[in-house]
Amino acid sequence: MKKALVIFGGVSSEHSISLMSAESILRNIPTDKYEIIKMGITSDGRWYLFDGDISLLKDDKWVSPEYCTPAFVSPDASVHGIVVLRDGKYEEIRIDVAFPVLHGRNGEDGTIQGLFTMAGIPFVGCSCASSAVCMDKAFTNALADAAGIDQAKWVAANKRDYELHPLCIIERAEEKLGYPIFVKPANAGSSVGVGKADNREELCAAMENAFKEDEKIVLEETVIGREVECAVLGNEDPVASDIGEIVACNEFYDFDAKYVEDSELHIPAHLPKEKRDEVREAAVRAYKALGCSGLARVDFFVRESDGKVMLNEPNTIPGFTSISMYPKLFDAVGIPYPELLDRLMSLAIEKWEK
Repeated sequence: MKKALVIFGGVSSEHSISLMSAESILRNIPTDKYEIIKMGITSDGRWYLFDGDISLLKDDKWVSPEYCTPAFVSPDASVHGIVVLRDGKYEEIRIDVAFPVLHGRNGEDGTIQGLFTMAGIPFVGCSCASSAVCMDKAFTNALADAAGIDQAKWVAANKRDYELHPLCIIERAEEKLGYPIFVKPANAGSSVGVGKADNREELCAAMENAFKEDEKIVLEETVIGREVECAVLGNEDPVASDIGEIVACNEFYDFDAKYVEDSELHIPAHLPKEKRDEVREAAVRAYKALGCSGLARVDFFVRESDGKVMLNEPNTIPGFTSISMYPKLFDAVGIPYPELLDRLMSLAIEKWEK
C-alpha cells in the first residue's frame, strides 16, 4: 500500500476553499490502495501533521494540540518524505506520492511543486514551471498569444507603474479594450479580487481592489457569450472531459457565485456537440502549450457574436469540493471521484519514474 500525503490549507486568500477541497478528496481516496497522511498549513504559515477527523477541516477547526504535531516536508531527497517533531525527537516518514490541495499563492504557483521536486517526491499536478506560468495570468496570456490560441484582448499593469503613471495605463486600457473591462489580480484564483468596470471611475476602483491581492493585474475586454469549462487529465497524452457550462447567479462568476450562491452548472453545456468537441480540442491544445501535466481545468468563452472559442484561463489545482466542476465533469463521462483520484496519483508516480 502506498503512502499518500494530502497537504491542505496554506497562506493564501483561498485557504478556506483548500480546506473544502481537501475534505472532499480525503473522503474519496481509495483507502484500499493508499495509506493517507494528512498535513495542514495554517493561514499564518505553520505546518502540522494532522491526526483528527476530516470533518474539522471545513470550518478551519482542525488546528488543535490534540490533533496536530509540528511537521514539514523535507527538501532532503534521502528523506523522501516528511519530518515530524514528536516528543522532542525527529521522526521521518517516507512518502510515495503527494497531493497538494493548495489553491492560489504558495500552492498553485510552483512553490510547493518546487519543494516536492527537490524532495524527490512524486506529486499530483503540473510541474513547478507550468504551475508558475498558469498561475500568472499575464504569463499565461503571453504564451497563449505566442501559441496562436484565441483569447480576449488584454493589458497587464504592475502596481508601481500604476502609482507613477495611472493615466497612461488607464488610457491604454480604454483604447485597446473599451468598456466594460474586467480587472483581475495576475496571481489569484477563485475569482478573488476580480471586478468589472463600465467607466473610468469604476475602473480605478476595480484596479485598486485587484492591487490588494497582487502587485500585478490583468485587464481584459469583456467577451459576451457562454462561459464553459473543460477538465483535462493526463501527461503526454491528455484526455478531455465533456464540457460544462456555468450560468452565474451574479453578474459574473465571482467568488460568491462559485462557493456561496447557487450558480447553475450544466453538464454537458448547452452547445451543439460539434462546438463542445471544438472546446475539448482547444483545451488539450492549451494544456500542452502551457506545459501542463496531471490535471488542469481549462476555461473558455464561446463568443455569442460568431461562436469563436476563446481561452479564459487554466486552473492547475481546480476546486475539488462537492460542487466543483472538475470531478463532476469526469464523473459525467464515467470516471467516478475515487477512480479519478487514483488516476491522478498514478499519473504523478508515472511522470516521476520516466
